Amino acid sequence: MLNRMANFFVVLVQRYLPDAYLFAILLTFAAFVMALALTGKGFMALVTMWGNGLYGILAFAMQMILILVTGHALASSKPIKAFLSTLASIPKNGSQAAMLNCFVVGVASFLNWGFGLVVGALLARELARRVEGTDYSFVVAAGYSGFVIWHGGISGSIPLAVATKGHLVEKLTGIIPVTSTIFSVPNLIITWFIIFTLPILFKMMAPKPEDIRTVDPELLAEAPEPAAPAKQTFATILENSVVINMLFGLMGLLYLGNYFATKGFNLSLNIVICIFFVAGVILHMTPINYVRAMNEAIKGAGGIALQFPLYGGIQGIMVSSGLAAIIAKWFISFSTPFTFPLFTFIAGGVINFFVPSGGGQWIVQGPINIPAGAALGVDPAKVAMSIAYGDQWTNMIQPFWALPLLGIAKLGVRDIMGYCVMTLIYTGIVIALGLMIF
Repeated sequence: MLNRMANFFVVLVQRYLPDAYLFAILLTFAAFVMALALTGKGFMALVTMWGNGLYGILAFAMQMILILVTGHALASSKPIKAFLSTLASIPKNGSQAAMLNCFVVGVASFLNWGFGLVVGALLARELARRVEGTDYSFVVAAGYSGFVIWHGGISGSIPLAVATKGHLVEKLTGIIPVTSTIFSVPNLIITWFIIFTLPILFKMMAPKPEDIRTVDPELLAEAPEPAAPAKQTFATILENSVVINMLFGLMGLLYLGNYFATKGFNLSLNIVICIFFVAGVILHMTPINYVRAMNEAIKGAGGIALQFPLYGGIQGIMVSSGLAAIIAKWFISFSTPFTFPLFTFIAGGVINFFVPSGGGQWIVQGPINIPAGAALGVDPAKVAMSIAYGDQWTNMIQPFWALPLLGIAKLGVRDIMGYCVMTLIYTGIVIALGLMIF
């Protein structure tokens, strides 16, 4: 039955879901029309809000591009390729390949969401090369689905925000330690239950042999090894110098060692990029090898550069007009102490379509939902995690976070989103039940 349901959504998505760029444009129009109808803001005022937000996430877009290219370049080094090849030799068929990728990405995303996205694409490529009968799109979708738990992991932006002095609602809640959010028993049960059971869902909805979509070999092709220079010059000697490369890599290691010694295990997005960069430099052995790897990796970054600014514009409309606050308050209006976390979660899922950023969503919902929850007697830690769950949940049908993974995998959003609808349904049930039980 699950296989038939998955096929239904795959066909539906292939037929009706537009390219991720057009999807972002349609979301822009939807946010604009809703804001015009519900907020009382004028046409040009909303256009101005959109324009002001359009390039408001350029720094974040650059971070995501660097996550993609440094992660891809690292994976193209010989030691990492050998490790991925060994890992990819474990599954014996396509459904096992999807299960492995889903589980590995779930664990990786619990540690750091950026790491999980890159691992999902890179391991999927290797699995498609090594495991006969693999549906490449299905395995990539399994990898992206593993990312669904990221906000319950140790890089979750909302639980980390409320554990930081000076956060938005500190006057109401004080500092909420991660022992009450990330490392609370309810969150660990919900998160790790999904990590362990989601691969089973993918086993049950694996395509039948006659439905497996063959992959274009060019998608998985490795960049050809460059020929050695015919004549050694001073420039080529420097470019191929292992000594210079390792001295440079040592600087990076010293920086990272000092960072973790002084700040603890704080995996910020910039530090993940730095780790990928330093490791890639070292494992490629020579400066010119790393230059070539980066030049190859950057080819997949076009989607981020094109589409992330559009989501900045959508966020500008949603936040500046007050539309996101209206949506959040509407769900609050019919909540009870028992249902408040559930409806906060659903509201978070709706708002995430338009503000697909954990930090941005917290700015919108935190100051509204935390006081409302307090008035109903709901634990603020539970409210914060309900918002976080909503933010991660609808990522499964929101292409924003899939772009880095798809850039490495060289696929389009239609190739994976049908399977991700099934992930959305399953994890939505698990999280909703978890919020009500706990």
